[in-house]
Amino acid sequence: MTTILRGLSAKADIALTDLATNGGLLQPEQNDVFFRKLLDEPTLLRAVRSVQMNTPQADINKVGIGQRVFHGAKNSGNGATGLNDANVNDRVLAASKRTSVTTSKISMNTEEVIAEIRIPYEVLEDNIERGNFQDTILALVAQRGALDFETLLISGDKTISSATDDLLCLQNGILKRFTSNVVDAAGETMSLSLWNRLQKALPTAYRRNKAAMRFFTSMDKEADWTVVMAGRPGAQGDNLAVNAGPVKALGVPLAPAALMPDANVIFTDPKNIIWGLQRNVRIETDKDIRSREVIFVITARVAIQVEEELAGAKLINLG
Repeated sequence: MTTILRGLSAKADIALTDLATNGGLLQPEQNDVFFRKLLDEPTLLRAVRSVQMNTPQADINKVGIGQRVFHGAKNSGNGATGLNDANVNDRVLAASKRTSVTTSKISMNTEEVIAEIRIPYEVLEDNIERGNFQDTILALVAQRGALDFETLLISGDKTISSATDDLLCLQNGILKRFTSNVVDAAGETMSLSLWNRLQKALPTAYRRNKAAMRFFTSMDKEADWTVVMAGRPGAQGDNLAVNAGPVKALGVPLAPAALMPDANVIFTDPKNIIWGLQRNVRIETDKDIRSREVIFVITARVAIQVEEELAGAKLINLG
């Protein structure tokens, strides 16, 4: 028995030494794999705009044109009102008609998250023998971590005390960030009229590309709406009843998120939501010889932002 434990301890020490290389920081390719594993999970992270950050703080540039670009040209037959009338031979637009590009920046600031995982010696030995020990740890953390990060992305609220929820208090999620275009359902259940009110709450400038928009709902509400649409007469209703394929409301797909509250819906382009993970993910290890466990402490830094707050609408108090 002593020989077996000594051998196991040696294997564990080798594994810990491997993970401790570079101060516990994952190599760049390992960071990339971990990032992809997070995005492979069926969560909201897969749909939104995800970025890998090199530093705790990053600025994202925004460039846009918010006014009319084209004007009538000289000799166009309409009086060329956009031209500089001081010189009829001058084809240069008047200064008041020229278009400028507007630029701005949004800042993303990361907050540190930490996980502690304890693994019994015998489980560690099995994974070392198969030669994929570190991959297994990262896969497990990514699987569960994606759900945790989705919770933060949706319901993060910096007004929450750390004693109440030490994760949600770190960043404001999308329910907290979208504040301008709010529709109160006041207990009303889902209907085409309600979807229409939510859609119209968004300024027309931000909903011209309906193909890119999504209604982010809870999974239960998406299922309820599928039942409603499946009950409609015709081939489309029959198809939804049998196949339960993607369901739409007024031409916009519903995108169910496991951790979206039932009472809320977010209407926006998914790429308007930004989630960031700093590249320097760290795995540090220790051993508890009394409980015969190996301890893994994993730390990372995450950030949440929306590119344009006015480009999102929020439904509250859905029945």
